[in-house]
Amino acid sequence: MSIESRLKALEDMWDVAQVFYRYAASLDARDWESYRSLFAEIVEINFASMGPDWLTMTRDEWVAGRVHSGLDSCQHVMSNPQVTVDGDQATCLIYVVAEHFLTNPDGDHWHTMGGLYRASLSRFAEGWRIRKLQLTVIWKRGNPQIMDLARSRLSAATAKS
Repeated sequence: MSIESRLKALEDMWDVAQVFYRYAASLDARDWESYRSLFAEIVEINFASMGPDWLTMTRDEWVAGRVHSGLDSCQHVMSNPQVTVDGDQATCLIYVVAEHFLTNPDGDHWHTMGGLYRASLSRFAEGWRIRKLQLTVIWKRGNPQIMDLARSRLSAATAKS
């Protein structure tokens, strides 16, 4: 393999990992336009450890449903990306620890989960985009009800507008 090919492979691996670091930063900053830019127009999502099995939707539908808007704050830490690139297709396995905060009258104000994301990405003119995303939650601690409270808060805010 030539040095140019090796450098291109490393650049692709770096760029794919950066998608997930931007994913975390966009969620935490509630920068929904940046978050939206990380996904292909049609995306398959499986957060089965937290909800329904595989769902296919537009990226706008996915972004509109983010429960994180109903939280007071959150912080996502991604680590140990394992990236495989094959031409214009890539896969990534990356670990996540996600801290979620919401002041509430019933229990702890935080909920933490640890797990991993598995993703399939494609290279587009604008860069790498997530086509398929699966979250597997391995552990949780704190008050998981704050996620339901955040969802309710988000639904109430949407109904008012």
